Amino acid sequence: MPGVSGVPGVPPTWALDDHDERDTDALMGIAEVCELYHVSPRALRFYETKGLLAPRRINGTRVYNQVDRARLMRILRAKSLGTPLAEIKHYLDMYGQHGEGRIQQLTWVVEKTDAAIAELEAKRAQIEASLAELRFINERTRQTLLAKKAPGKVA
Repeated sequence: MPGVSGVPGVPPTWALDDHDERDTDALMGIAEVCELYHVSPRALRFYETKGLLAPRRINGTRVYNQVDRARLMRILRAKSLGTPLAEIKHYLDMYGQHGEGRIQQLTWVVEKTDAAIAELEAKRAQIEASLAELRFINERTRQTLLAKKAPGKVA
């Protein structure tokens, strides 16, 4: 799904924030969360079964507080970058009950993003080399074709 920019793989701007500025103390029902974050109820229930989210229930209805929504934003951001759910869960679990693992969590993110950036830069270098080779082949082939089509030449 494209982000706000309309570019596939680019998360919407709200997914780039570390926390949700919207009425942070408010509880939201599943329909509100789905509409706000563009996810389906099925996706929220799936994240719950995988241990990524644990919304409270009031009279059997799921309600999402600010912490739940912040976790959801991190899940969606990580998913938009292709992170496997097991890694997302590992990242979320590092936080702990009261944020005691935040430094460990941030260190892990720095290590992971450094590695991903290096991998993507290496791929970019390979792509640039391939493009240069293809451009060379294309130009040489065009020149050969023009020479073959020149008057007095038999094709």
